[in-house]
Amino acid sequence: MDKKPNRPQTPAQYASLRPTDWLPTSVKEMQALGWDSVDVVIFSGDAYVDHPAFGAAVIGRTLQAAGYKVAIVPQPNWRDDLRDFRKFGAPRLFFGISPGAMDSMVNHYTAARRKRSDDAYTPDGRAGMRPDYPTIVYSQILRRLFPDTPIVAGGIEASLRRLSHYDYWQDRLRPGILAECDADILSYGMGEHTVLEIARRLDAGEKIAEITDLRQTAIMRPLDEMPQNSDETCIVLASYEECLRHPKSQAANFRHIEQQSNAMDGGLAIWQATGSRAIKVNPMWPAMKHGEIDAAFDLPFTRLPHPRYRGKRIPAYEMIRHSVNLHRGCFGGCAFCTISAHQGKFIASRSKESIMQEVKQVAAMPDFKGYISDLGGPSANMYAMGGRDKDICAKCRRPSCLHPKVCPNLDTDHSALLNVYHCADAVPGVRKSFVGSGVRYDLAMHPTGDRTVDSTNRRYCRELIADHVSGRLKVAPEHTSDAVLDIMRKPSFALFHDFKRLFDNVNHSHGLKQQLIPYFISSHPGCRETDMAMLAAETKELNFHLEQVQDFTPTPMTVATEIYYTGYHPYTLEKVYTARSSQEKLAQRRYFFWYDRTYRLEITRSLQRLHRPDLINKLFGPTRQK
Repeated sequence: MDKKPNRPQTPAQYASLRPTDWLPTSVKEMQALGWDSVDVVIFSGDAYVDHPAFGAAVIGRTLQAAGYKVAIVPQPNWRDDLRDFRKFGAPRLFFGISPGAMDSMVNHYTAARRKRSDDAYTPDGRAGMRPDYPTIVYSQILRRLFPDTPIVAGGIEASLRRLSHYDYWQDRLRPGILAECDADILSYGMGEHTVLEIARRLDAGEKIAEITDLRQTAIMRPLDEMPQNSDETCIVLASYEECLRHPKSQAANFRHIEQQSNAMDGGLAIWQATGSRAIKVNPMWPAMKHGEIDAAFDLPFTRLPHPRYRGKRIPAYEMIRHSVNLHRGCFGGCAFCTISAHQGKFIASRSKESIMQEVKQVAAMPDFKGYISDLGGPSANMYAMGGRDKDICAKCRRPSCLHPKVCPNLDTDHSALLNVYHCADAVPGVRKSFVGSGVRYDLAMHPTGDRTVDSTNRRYCRELIADHVSGRLKVAPEHTSDAVLDIMRKPSFALFHDFKRLFDNVNHSHGLKQQLIPYFISSHPGCRETDMAMLAAETKELNFHLEQVQDFTPTPMTVATEIYYTGYHPYTLEKVYTARSSQEKLAQRRYFFWYDRTYRLEITRSLQRLHRPDLINKLFGPTRQK
C-alpha cells in the first residue's frame, strides 16, 4: 500500500456541493431527496467514490440519468445483524451487486496466497471490509432477506467467472458463478447498456425469469433448453463435469470463449451444462460509439468520495483523482490479461470534446496543481484505433491485433492521440499532462510503410518521452525470452532494446534524467528457470535493478490461467510446462533480485545444477578455479 500520510479531502472541494449531489447511501439521504423508496439498490464491495473510474458509481449514475431512483450501499457489513442489507427495504425493481473494481481474491491475497494487510478501495486502506467472493456472499444474504426481489450480479468478479473457471485461491475448477450464487441474472463486461435494459424491462412488467435473450448477460436455464450441438446460432461447450474429469476439455472450451468475447458483432451465444441446469451466455454488445461512451463519462459525477469519508484517504482514488480515461477496450490480447474478456478488443473511444470537458473539470478542482496524472486507458496509446476495413474485422477471430505480428488491417496512426495531448496541455490551468497507463511501444514503433503515419508515430514516441513522462516511464516487456513472450502474446525483447535506445536518445537531447521502468513476470506458463536466469543476465547488461516485478497469478478467464490449470495451450492443445509448486516459483522469482547477496548462493547452486556456468559468470563475474 502507498504509505503516504493521509490527505483528507479539503473543505474547499466539498464547499459548493450538497449531500444530495451524491447517490444516497442512507435512508436519511434518501429522504433528503424527497424519496420514500428507491427503484434500485446497489451493494458495492468498494467505498463509494462518485467518479467515472469506479464501476458502481457509473452504473448508479447511468440509471439515475434514465429517471430511476438509485441508492448505493458501500461495503455493507455481512457479519452483524445485516442492517446494511435491510435499511432501504426491497427496491421497486432490483438489487444490484458490484463486488468491486478489483477482483476480490486478487484484492485480498498475494500470488503466494498470503492475506494482504490493506485494501486500496477502502477508507485509509483498511483490510477486511469486504468478504471473499462478495457476489456469492451478498446475493445469498439478499435472497434470504428478500426472496422475491430480483438480484442482478455484475462487475469484474462475476464477469470473469461467468463460465467454468480455475480458482487459484482454492486450487480447483469451479462452475460458472451463477451456479454458486443466488443472483437471477449476470451482467458481464461493461454494464451500462445491460443494466438499463434490465431496468426498462422490469419497469414494463416483465419478470426477471423472462429476460433470457438480453445481450451481455448470463442466465441459468433448464438443461433441456440447451441445444445438443453447436450451430450457426450458438456454441455448446463441454460440461463443467466433463471439464472436471478432463482438464483438456476446459482448455478447449476457452478458445471458444475468448474468440466469441472478441467478436466484432458480439459473437454467438454460449451454453455450458452445469449439474442439472445449463448456463447460457448471451453475445456481447458491439463496442460503444462516441456518443454512447461520452454519455457514460459525461454523467454528473462529483468526482469525489462520498462525504461520509471526509478526513479519510482512499488510496485507489488518490491514484486517479487527476487522471482522465480516453477509451475502453484493448486489442493487445496478452495471455495473462483479462481486459478483452471484460471490455472486448475493439476500442471504444471518447470524443475529444468529452475528454476536454473532463480535463477542464479536473483543472477546476481546488487541489489541482497543474498536472494531469494520466491521459490514458487500458493501454495508453490505442485511442481512436481500429481496423481500416470493418468487413475484415467482422470476420476476424484473432484474440490479438498485435500478435504474432501487427495486423496489416490495423490503423496505428497516433495523430488523434497526439491532438488530445496537445489540446489537454492547452487547457487553462494545465501545466502538463502525463501518461501513467502502460504504453504499447510495439504499436507506436511498428513500421506501416505509410510515410505520413510512420513520421507521426515517431513524433508520438519522442513527444511522449520528452513531454509526458513524470520522471519514470513504465512499460511492460514482461520477459526477455522469445519463446516465453510468444506464449504471453508479447513482442520480442529486441524491440525493447530499440525503445530503450530511443528513450535514452530523447533524454540526452532534451537534457532529461528520466527513468525507464520495465515490468516483468516470473513463473508464467512456458517459463523455465533458465529463462529467468537469462532474463537476469540480460537486464543486468542493461543496468536495471528490477523493481516492478511479479510472480504470475492465475486469474479467471485468461489463456495463461487455462494453461496453468490444464497443462495445455487452448489454441494448440499441446502441453506447456508451468511452474506450479512454491519451490519452483521461488526458484524463478529470486532471479529478479540477483544483486541481493541474500540470493547469491542459492542462484549459484541452481545454475550449477542447470549446467550454466556462463550465466554465473554473467551475473557474478568469473568463478575462481580450484
